[in-house]
Parts: sequence; C-alpha cells; structure tokens
Amino acid sequence: MGTCRAQRAYRFRFYPTPGQENLLRRTLGCVRLVYNKALALRSETWTREQRNVSYRDTGKALTGWKKSEGLAFLNDVSCVPLQQALRHLQTAYSSFFNHTGDFPAFKRKAHGGSAT
Repeated sequence: MGTCRAQRAYRFRFYPTPGQENLLRRTLGCVRLVYNKALALRSETWTREQRNVSYRDTGKALTGWKKSEGLAFLNDVSCVPLQQALRHLQTAYSSFFNHTGDFPAFKRKAHGGSAT
C-alpha cells in the first residue's frame, strides 16, 4: 500500500514596525491596483475586439504602467508581488474556463489584502 502524507500548516502573528506596516500597505494597495487594471484590460479587450489577452500581454502592460507618469509609484514597491498578482489573475481565468471557479472579480479596498 502507498504511504499517506500529512500536510501541515503553521500560522504566525506578524507584528510589523510602523515602517514595515507602511510598506506592506503600499505593496498590497499596488497589488490590488495591478490586479484590477489587468482584469479591466482583459475584459475591455474581449468586449471591444473579441481577443484574449495573455499573461505575457499583461506583463508587458505592467511594464508600461510602471513607466507611465501617473503610475510611477508602482516602482516604489517590489516587482515580485505585482507579477504574482498577474499570475493569480491568470489562474483565476484558467479556473473559470475549466469550470472550476467563477469569473474573476475586481478586488475591493475594504478587503485589506493578505500575504502568504
């Protein structure tokens, strides 16, 4: 017979300093903004042109957003969480088209975000 592996998760309370808390809030806000802008881009492109926007296209759009004057603050946070937001959106779309999830929804500010 096969062996059964137990998976275990550990949760820890995080007590950030005021500087860390500020950076974390800015990062989570930027992640939410990038996710929502990428979702809007994909939805609007499909509505206008009946064309899918790939993960690669959203990555190029992220680069453009970071270079634009109005969104230059995206350069103040790490690029890794921003790219991860695009990956999460791609996974949400894949789940929707595989009939294992709902259509991706815009993220609200009231949620507050989370980190893993």
